[in-house]
Amino acid sequence: MTRFRLAAEPFDIAPLRAALLDDRAGGYASFEGWVRDHHQGRAVSGLYYEAYPALAEREGAAVIDEALARFDIIDACCVHRHGELATGELAVWVGVSAAHRDGAFAACRYIIDEVKVRVPIWKHERYLDGDAGWLHP
Repeated sequence: MTRFRLAAEPFDIAPLRAALLDDRAGGYASFEGWVRDHHQGRAVSGLYYEAYPALAEREGAAVIDEALARFDIIDACCVHRHGELATGELAVWVGVSAAHRDGAFAACRYIIDEVKVRVPIWKHERYLDGDAGWLHP
């Protein structure tokens, strides 16, 4: 299983979750980030994620590797969309399996926080008023 990847199209989380199943696991935590219809008081009509794929995949994999070393977990995976997304669409998913819930929750939070800060993915938000702007997610 590729532990971090970019996806140009919507993806199904069921097989990703299934790949994390392990007889040693007593817990699983996940995070789903969706495109919301507002940002800082402005109505959002959609967005475009742009990524530097080679660097994003390398840095995303490094984040997962760090989580595996830092937390008491069995496995982890993250998928982040790029391209055009409408409000309500799944933009990012993180899943973590662990023997105990504490490790799963902590690693899941670490992964999404680090991906947002370190992985070169940029968000171009479009607003209902016709304006648009680039943000780093």
